[in-house]
Amino acid sequence: MATRERSGSSQVGASTFDVRNPATGAVVGTYPIHTAAEVDEAVAHAHQGAVWWEALGFRERARRLNAWRAEIAWGREELAQLMRQEMGKPISDAKLEIAMALEHLAWAAANAEQVLGRRSVAPSLLTLNQACAVEYRPFGVVGVIGPWNYPVFTPLGSISFALAAGNAVVFKPSEFTPGVGKWLVAAFARAVPEQPVLQAITGFGETGAALCRADIGKIGFTGSAATGKKVMAACAENLTPVLMELGGKDALIVDADADVDAAADAAVWGGMSNAGQTCLGVERVYVHTDVYEEFLIELRALAMRLRAGTGAAKIGPVTMPKQLDIIRGHMKDALSRGGRAVLGGLDSIDGHFVQPTILVDVPEDSAAVTEETFGPTLTVTRVRDMDEALERVNASTYGLGGTVFSRRNGRAIADRIRAGGVSVNAFVAHATIPSLPLGGVGGSGFGRVHGPEGLKEFAYAKSTTQQRFPSPLALTTFTRTETVDRIVDLLVSVLHGRKARR
Repeated sequence: MATRERSGSSQVGASTFDVRNPATGAVVGTYPIHTAAEVDEAVAHAHQGAVWWEALGFRERARRLNAWRAEIAWGREELAQLMRQEMGKPISDAKLEIAMALEHLAWAAANAEQVLGRRSVAPSLLTLNQACAVEYRPFGVVGVIGPWNYPVFTPLGSISFALAAGNAVVFKPSEFTPGVGKWLVAAFARAVPEQPVLQAITGFGETGAALCRADIGKIGFTGSAATGKKVMAACAENLTPVLMELGGKDALIVDADADVDAAADAAVWGGMSNAGQTCLGVERVYVHTDVYEEFLIELRALAMRLRAGTGAAKIGPVTMPKQLDIIRGHMKDALSRGGRAVLGGLDSIDGHFVQPTILVDVPEDSAAVTEETFGPTLTVTRVRDMDEALERVNASTYGLGGTVFSRRNGRAIADRIRAGGVSVNAFVAHATIPSLPLGGVGGSGFGRVHGPEGLKEFAYAKSTTQQRFPSPLALTTFTRTETVDRIVDLLVSVLHGRKARR
């Protein structure tokens, strides 16, 4: 049986690939590399399921989505173990991820009708004879390409909302976590056995490209900016719209009046949890000079208590082998240019495990500050005031999220950060609230998951009018008279010609 290496390098004739536990190297599963023909077949089946799924209506779909939610909840122990095997996440963190995913699934099922259902819209004075309505209709079949770092929470942010909107979904999980994707689809099939409404395909980039070129209505993608550009190029061939959840280089700002202990705790969790493999994770910290030393002492003390490893360790392995080279390269660059490691450093990398690392005095143009590291590392920078902090934060090409700690000025500081979401006095709270949209600007992508905006991403707006009575001012006809033109001209002058009052 042909296999393919975890690095993703191609092999002629390969039909399957192995998934290895990043902590031990042991093979934990073997999965097919689906061909373009097989992807097209899955999409064709999805179109059949989509007709049935849409016809169910919002309430019946919600009932079935809630049954799926229960299946996931009942099987959360097995799912968490699978997440640990495939990408190394500690069990407690895996269960937390599952819990948050279920919160968003519940919200999507409960709110889809209110957000997307038909509603009346008032006409204008010139069109009073028309009854107007708008509704949001599903695309039919949506493709979702998911990441490995949060293999449940992140893809379900698209899958749940696409399903609630009335679409069937073909899901390509990451080649690092295909078992998680297959488990979620199997759980859905137990709850909704009637039709192939949610299917999984597995493989590498070629499989994802085939999904982009298939007969689908939209693609929801989460991953790196480099891969996102390839996805967009493939989708452009058929003018398939895309939702792009890309990377980040998020910052945490600590003002002079901040709760330093709470800010340090948030920085450690934001930077080190999931081995730093979080798009919304903290990678840069900017601290007001008045509390810089106090913050750094507390930050280092908290980070020193953590250990990357197996068993009861709070930090798991780095999942992707190539990411280790990026983490090492960023450290080398920072240290060679005057940066200092007050904790960890190059010696902290041992196999797939990277111990917590804190870097200070790192130049702002270094890779550790400008590029996504995706490891358990933090750069901590002293700033004279919040103006300097904001200037440095907003200098990034990314704009995904941010965190601010300040007792008095948190909201004012947050309002000046160029990002899709900011949390004040708590790390990444905005991503955990189902009713709030999540997404970025700039190099972090476009489109939104979660909240009403997330539901509307997977539907198109359809407007309908119905004439209630003939208009006394017949406008769209060649029989329009000069009298009608004079009346319309007078109305335009009255309605739109007045200068706005100051």
